[in-house]
Amino acid sequence: MTFNASFNPSGGGAIVGLGMTEMTREYTYSSTGLAAIAVRNAITDAGLDKSDVDGILVNPGIMGNLQPDLQKALGLENVRLQTKMDGRGSTAGQMVQYASLAVQSGLANVVVCVFADDPLRGGSAGAAYGGADRKVTGMPSLHSYYGHFGANTGYALAARRHMALYGTTQDQLGAVAVSTRKWAQLNPIAMQRGEMTLDDYHNSRWIVEPFHLLDCTLVTNGAIAVIVTSRERAKDLKQPPAYVIGMGQGHPGNPRHAGAEYEVNTGAIQAGETAYAMAGVGPKDIDVRELYDCYTYTTLVTLEDYGFAPKGEGGPFVEDGKLGPGGSHPTNTGGGELSSYYMWGMTPLSEAVIQTRGQGGDHQVKDHSTVLVSCQGGILDMHASLILSPDSTAGTGGHS
Repeated sequence: MTFNASFNPSGGGAIVGLGMTEMTREYTYSSTGLAAIAVRNAITDAGLDKSDVDGILVNPGIMGNLQPDLQKALGLENVRLQTKMDGRGSTAGQMVQYASLAVQSGLANVVVCVFADDPLRGGSAGAAYGGADRKVTGMPSLHSYYGHFGANTGYALAARRHMALYGTTQDQLGAVAVSTRKWAQLNPIAMQRGEMTLDDYHNSRWIVEPFHLLDCTLVTNGAIAVIVTSRERAKDLKQPPAYVIGMGQGHPGNPRHAGAEYEVNTGAIQAGETAYAMAGVGPKDIDVRELYDCYTYTTLVTLEDYGFAPKGEGGPFVEDGKLGPGGSHPTNTGGGELSSYYMWGMTPLSEAVIQTRGQGGDHQVKDHSTVLVSCQGGILDMHASLILSPDSTAGTGGHS
C-alpha cells in the first residue's frame, strides 16, 4: 500500500522541553507528584512559563493513578487541549504525534506530554506487571490456568517463536543486553552501570525461558515530560529544538491464534513505513536508533521490522556489537529500558531528544542528523514511530 501524508513536517511540531524526575526503585512521590516535578522541569528547560502551556496530554502508566486533572495540581489555566491516553508503551510516541498535529492546526500552541508511574510503591515489579494476583474468570482464565501470566511470558513465547523460525540464539539475545549496558556505563543517570559480560548475562537467573534476568527491563518509579510547540516558536526558545520530521503508527490487531505471526512481524513495519515516507528517509539514513527495549528480543525484532536487517537475520546482525559504543548502528544510547530506566515509551523518547540536541556528553553520538524513536505497547500489539532531527529544513513532506 502506498502512503500519502498530508502532514507537512516543515510546518509541524518541535520538541523544545525535556523534564525528568529522579529514577528510582524506591517510593518517593505519588504519580501526580512525580508528574508535576517532570512538567515543571520541562517548562524550565524550554525557557517557558507555565502560563504558556495550553495543552496537556497524560499517560498514567501501569498503575493508572495519573489523571488529566493534573492541570489543577500544576496550576495551569486556560488550557485548550487536555486528555488522558493509554496505548501502553506506544503512548509517548502517539502523544508527540497528536501534539504536533495540534500545534500545526492551531488547536493548541504549547503542549505538554507527560508519563508518570509508581509501580514499585510498596510492591515488586512482578506484582505490578506479572498479573498472577489478578482475578480472571471465563475463557481468559485459560491462559493463567496453563501458567501464562503477564508480559514476561508473552514476550518469552514471542522470542521462542523467533528462535524456532530463524535459529536465533541465546548468545544473540545476550549481545543486545551487553551492548546496551556499555551505553549505560557512559550515562551518569543510568541506574545499572556495572560491567556486564556475556558470561554475566548467561549466569543471571532465569525469569521465563529464554529470558534471563538481564533480558528484562528495569522497572522504575519516576516521570518524564516533553513539550511540543511549533517550529517557528521553537527557534526562539532556550534549547536546541528536536524537530519532528516523520511519524507513524502500526497496530496489527494480533488475534493470538494459530497462523498469526505478529510476534515476529510487529507493528513497527507499518509505523516505520509511514514515518520514513513522511520524512523522506529510509533505514540507511538513520544515524541513531532509540528503540523500546522492554526485553532484548524487542530490540532484535524491531531492528528487523524497521529494515535494518532482513527478517530472521536480526540475531546475526546484533552479535558483532554494532549496536554499542563505536559501532556502526548506535542503538539505545543511554542504556535503554534494560539498563537505564523504564519509563515506557518516554525512555527512548527522552534519550532521542538528548541525542538530537547533541547533549549526551560521554554517550553522545557524533552523527545525529536523524534519530529514530520506536515506542511499543502491549505484547507487540501497538506501535508508534517518530523521526527527529536538529535540522529545521529536514523532511520532505509526504510522498509515496
